[in-house]
Amino acid sequence: MESLTHKKIFFLLALPRSGNTLFGSLMNQNPDIAVTANSITLEIMKDVYLLKQTDVFKNYPDHKSLDNVLSSVYQNYYKDWNYKYIIDRGPVMTPGNLMLIKKHLNQPFKCIIIWRDLMDVLASYIKWFENEPSAFPNKYGHTIIEQKLRMLMNKEGAIAKELVAIQNALLPENRHHCHVLKYDELVTDTTNQVNKIYDFLQIPRFNHNFKSLKQFEVNGMKYDDNIVGNNMHTIKTEIKKEHNPYKSMIPESIIRAYGHIVL
Repeated sequence: MESLTHKKIFFLLALPRSGNTLFGSLMNQNPDIAVTANSITLEIMKDVYLLKQTDVFKNYPDHKSLDNVLSSVYQNYYKDWNYKYIIDRGPVMTPGNLMLIKKHLNQPFKCIIIWRDLMDVLASYIKWFENEPSAFPNKYGHTIIEQKLRMLMNKEGAIAKELVAIQNALLPENRHHCHVLKYDELVTDTTNQVNKIYDFLQIPRFNHNFKSLKQFEVNGMKYDDNIVGNNMHTIKTEIKKEHNPYKSMIPESIIRAYGHIVL
């Protein structure tokens, strides 16, 4: 199949274990859409931009040429992906990332935010690492749940970065770029919520199947969960709301420290 040379690029922002994989598996039923795995594109943009801080660049500060590279990152990265619409997952709404995207995306900027209550996110992590010995929180010498959760909430970790991005996204000057999809509504009102996504992105709707989802795959590739721990990205094949009893296992110290964080 001949690759599409110019694609519409959108973005997906959410905490880990907020329904990213579920959302991707669902939306990727549409052959025109590719919801990516956790993407490295923003890291590429950042690393190229930081070349401007090097002595070599300062000695010959050719901003225009380096900006040309930045402006071509997304179309080049996804050049061989045969989809019309790419939904790139990452913390795009942090101040630095947003500055680069606004300058170099060269098309209207739209971001989908999936919001799941932080305590539900941590409960999902507990369910995973308490039942999966290979889960990465079990590999750092921590033996109790509180230690593992505090490690996950490290300020340099994925949860903290995504929280910063979401908080910045919801500022009045940025909010118009974003559509907020609440996880609970995704699993209880799926048809309406998916249609709202299509309307927000202004692309044709698709008749999705909500009862026999496949495991996440995009562009012929799947996650290799040997890196982070088995079943990190395994989803149930039917969309439905389920009670998570592991929420009661969240220590009071964690609730006091982070329970105030809400949308």
